[in-house]
Amino acid sequence: MEGHMYLIQILLPLYDNEGIPFTQDEFLKVRDSLSERFGGITTYMRSPARGLWKETRETTVHDDIVIYEVMAAELDRAWWKRYRQQLAADFRQDILIVRSSEIELL
Repeated sequence: MEGHMYLIQILLPLYDNEGIPFTQDEFLKVRDSLSERFGGITTYMRSPARGLWKETRETTVHDDIVIYEVMAAELDRAWWKRYRQQLAADFRQDILIVRSSEIELL
């Protein structure tokens, strides 16, 4: 398993825009789907991360998030775009971050 791969990270909010928490089943569905497609997944859920960004000059917004990571030999951008759009709809988000990095396994 040496060589170049892609590390894809999905940042999912714990709460919708009204502050209502998502159910564990919603996160398990994502975990199981990604695990099945990519053969494994890393989930950072114990201590949620906090995302902060400026919505306007005077307003800072924050989200408590969990991070899912998968590795893939190929980066199917079209599939990830569709999946990100589906996750944004499922998690009722205007913007949902899915990012990739090229990595080298040692």
